[in-house]
Amino acid sequence: MCARFFLFSPDEEIKRLFQMVSFPRISPRYNIAPSQPVLAITNAGAELEVRHFQWGFIPAWSKDPQPGQAMINARSETAAAKPSFKNAFRYRRCLIPANGFYEWKSAGNRSKQAMCVRLSEEPLFAMAGLWEQWSSPDGSELETCSVLTTAANSLLEGIHPRMPVILRPEQYRKWLSADTTPIPQLETLLQTYPADEMQAYPVSSFVNRVANDSPECIEPIREQKTLF
Repeated sequence: MCARFFLFSPDEEIKRLFQMVSFPRISPRYNIAPSQPVLAITNAGAELEVRHFQWGFIPAWSKDPQPGQAMINARSETAAAKPSFKNAFRYRRCLIPANGFYEWKSAGNRSKQAMCVRLSEEPLFAMAGLWEQWSSPDGSELETCSVLTTAANSLLEGIHPRMPVILRPEQYRKWLSADTTPIPQLETLLQTYPADEMQAYPVSSFVNRVANDSPECIEPIREQKTLF
């Protein structure tokens, strides 16, 4: 699962990773949450394009935008065939830049310990995503997205059984390739990222509150031990 993540790399660093000619200045975000704007990169013909989507996928055929708030993630194993996501999987794939994400694991006595998850060697990476355009009866439009997930690796399975699909730089162009790319070829990209290339450490409950959006969110703490 991916329910919160962060992105604070300078725009020049993001620009280099995705080999883009230009990139807008962005503000650091340390606690990106569902329903908030998410920076994403899509394929606009021969060039890549920066977009902003609301995090929480709303199918184009939906009559009510509210259910989209629960569709922040899409299972990579079934997205290509599931009615809610299959058109987006074929025509509207995106990359969602991140420096890391958060997950909460059981800490005993019904409490949860917030964990910060990052790549060990790479400060910036991209999660595989899908996006959609929803039109309301009054003609207004809303563009939303979802993060694809897969089975957790050995590092994270004790925290949560799912994790976001993290793509390698050499896979970016294929994921954003034309809609003529065979679905099975795209699905081969959606693998579990190796545990030995990632790290997870506890952070304070400061991150639990969505309004808190500062570097304190990612600062490591000593994990609290319980007697139960």
